[in-house]
Amino acid sequence: MAEPTPRRDEPRLRPAPLLFEPTAAAADPEHFFDLESIDDPRVLLERATELTLAFRAAADRAMEFQAMAAAQLADPRRFDRLTVADIAERAEWTEDYAKKMVEFGRDLLRGGEGRDRVDPS
Repeated sequence: MAEPTPRRDEPRLRPAPLLFEPTAAAADPEHFFDLESIDDPRVLLERATELTLAFRAAADRAMEFQAMAAAQLADPRRFDRLTVADIAERAEWTEDYAKKMVEFGRDLLRGGEGRDRVDPS
């Protein structure tokens, strides 16, 4: 389940940057952000935790953008608006989840804090 984003009066945590891997390293299925080369378990735990937090933050932020896009696409003022069913199909969601994402996106677009997070599972 996605963790809630901080309230507006709380600072956002800045996770470790997601560094792009060289093409040769990315082609190796055993290679993952150079974690396999870390021998010290303390350092490995620290770096793996940093990456976990960074991926969670990226996933949460991406989900917020999905919700805002869904809300914009469903806006009845748009001449080319999409139905909830169309949005669900495009995003590979259920219609119920798409409806919740549209509502969440509308809240975000109105400047809401996203108190009612949507969990895709």
